[in-house]
Amino acid sequence: MHQFLRFGLVGIAGFIVDAGTLHLAIGLGLGLYLSRVFSYLAAVFTTWVLNRRFTFAVDAGTNRLSEFGRFAFSQLAGAAVNIGLYSVLVTVVPWIGIHPVVAVAAGSLAGMTLNFVVARRYVFARAS
Repeated sequence: MHQFLRFGLVGIAGFIVDAGTLHLAIGLGLGLYLSRVFSYLAAVFTTWVLNRRFTFAVDAGTNRLSEFGRFAFSQLAGAAVNIGLYSVLVTVVPWIGIHPVVAVAAGSLAGMTLNFVVARRYVFARAS
């Protein structure tokens, strides 16, 4: 449970980096979509570093490049769950379409839970 809470705190830090990078990149004229690519990559890198040091420090491996690759890949699955659940909820449940923040929260929690399980069991798993 403590690991999950630390993972959530790291996720908040990642969100701040994501939003800040997005705002900066848009201000530099990179546009909404290219800016989002850079902000996503900055958030993934930030959360990998923080999770490596703060959440899963005991379990972190020595091959950092391989570990980062696994982490970045695993984040795509969580992002797909997040966006997928959001899309379903705002489309199917009328009152959530009026209050989409509920769908954002549900998608974020579902994506975070998947990302935590994958990070714990696959990315930062102790070498046997």
